Amino acid sequence: MSPAVLYGAFAAYLLLGTLVAALARRGLTREVESYFLANRRLGGLVSALSYAATTYSAFMMVGLAGLTYRGGVGALGFELVYLSGLSLVAFLGPRFWEAGRRWGLVSPAELLAVRYDSRLLGAVVAAASVIFLIPYSSVQLTGIALLLDRMSAGAIPFGAGLVLATAVAVVWAWMGGLRSVAWTDALQALIMMATALAITAGVVGQLGGLGGMFARLQLEAPEWLAVPGNGYFTWQTFVGLSLPWFFFAISNPQVSQRLFAPRDLAAMRRMLMGFLIFGLAYTLISILWGFAGRLLLPGLPNPDLVTPTLLASPHVPPALALLALVGISAAAISTTNSILLTLSSMVARDLFRPLRPEAGDRLQLAVGKGAILVIASLALAFAWAQGGLIALLSVASSAGLLVTVPALIGAFYWPRGTAAGALASVVMGGAVVLVTQWGNLRPLGLWPGVWGLAVSSLAYVGVSLLTRPATARARDFVAGLRQPA
Repeated sequence: MSPAVLYGAFAAYLLLGTLVAALARRGLTREVESYFLANRRLGGLVSALSYAATTYSAFMMVGLAGLTYRGGVGALGFELVYLSGLSLVAFLGPRFWEAGRRWGLVSPAELLAVRYDSRLLGAVVAAASVIFLIPYSSVQLTGIALLLDRMSAGAIPFGAGLVLATAVAVVWAWMGGLRSVAWTDALQALIMMATALAITAGVVGQLGGLGGMFARLQLEAPEWLAVPGNGYFTWQTFVGLSLPWFFFAISNPQVSQRLFAPRDLAAMRRMLMGFLIFGLAYTLISILWGFAGRLLLPGLPNPDLVTPTLLASPHVPPALALLALVGISAAAISTTNSILLTLSSMVARDLFRPLRPEAGDRLQLAVGKGAILVIASLALAFAWAQGGLIALLSVASSAGLLVTVPALIGAFYWPRGTAAGALASVVMGGAVVLVTQWGNLRPLGLWPGVWGLAVSSLAYVGVSLLTRPATARARDFVAGLRQPA
C-alpha cells in the first residue's frame, strides 16, 4: 500500500481525534482532579467505551491473534480469564470510588499510601508501576510500527512508525488530561470494534463462513482446536499467562484509576456492563482473526506478524486494510495515552508531592505534564529494541504489577495489614518477578507472575503479623467502606 495513502489515513485519524480532544478541554481547570480524573464526572457510556479502549490495545488484534496463531483455542480460555476477573471490580470498584471521594485520591498508589499511612509505600508502588508499565506501553507502539512497516512494504520504516504513534499519544494525553483521553478513547473504541468486525467478517467469509473455517481447521490443524493442542498451552503456560490477566483490572493502575472517575455508582455499573459486552465481542473477533491467519498464512516465523501480513495480503481489500490500520492504531494509542496519564499522575502525586508538600495544583500539573514527555521517551526507546512477542511482553508487564494485589485487597478487607507488610510484599514480590522474568527462570515450571504473587502474599501476611498496624487509620478505612455509598 502506498505510504502516502497510509500517512493520509493516519493524518485524518489524528485530525479527528485532536478535534475531539480539543472539544473535551471545555470546562478543564488547573486543578489536579480536573486534569487527571475529569472532575470525577464521567458518565456511564463514555466510561464504558474509555475503559474498553484503555484495556484492549494492540495486544488484541495483534498479540492475541498471534497467540491464537501460535497455540490455538487455549488463547480464548486465557482471555476469558480476564473477563472473569472483572468480578473483582464488582467488590472493589465501589470501594475505590468511595475512597477516592472521601480522601481526594487521584492514583491507586495514593490509595495505598493513605490506607497504610505511608508515603514511602506510595512512592515505591508508583516507581514499580513506571518500571513495569513502560514495557507495556512499548508494546502498543510496536504494534502500530509493525503494521505500518509491513503494510507499506518497508516504505514507512519501523522507527518512523514508533515516532508517529508516540507523538499522537503524547498530544492527546497532554491536551486535556483524562477528559480528552476519555473522549478520544470513546471514539477509538467505536473505531476499534467497527473495523475489527468488518475485516474479520470479510476474511472469515472467504473461508466459507464460520462453518467453513472450522471445518478447514478440523481438517488441516485439528490440534489448534484442543488444549494443550500443539503443545504450547501446557498447564504451566496457561496459568502463567492467565494469572496476571485475572487480576489485571485492579493491579494495572491505568485501569483501576478509572474507578475513581465515574460520577456515581450507577455510572460505574453501566461502565462495567458496557465493557463486558464490548470485551466479549472483541475477544471472539480477535480469536477468529487468529484462526483465519493460521489457515491463510501458515508457517510465519513470528506470530506477531500474522495481522500485519494478513492486512497486506490479497485476502483483505485495501480499503478494509486501511480501516483496520486505523482501528488497531486506535486501540494501541488509547492504551498508551491512558498509561502516560496515569503514570504522570503518580509522578506528580506520589513521587513529587511528598518531597514538596506545599506544592499547589499548578506545580503538580506542571510536573505531571513534564513526566508525560519523559515516560513517552522511555517507552519509545524500549520499543526500538523490539524485545519479545507482544502477547508475552504484555503478560510480563502485568506479572510485575501483580505484587500490589495483596496490599490492595488487604487495604479494604484486612485491618491487620500494615505498611511494613505492604512495602515488603511489593519490594520482595517485585524483585522475584524481575529476576525470574529477565533471567528467563521457571522454578518448578512456574512463571514469574505465579512466584511474584506467592512471595508478595506471604510477605504481606507474615510481615503484617509481626508489625504493629496504624490501627486507627486502618480500621477507619476498612470499616468506613464496608457499605458502599
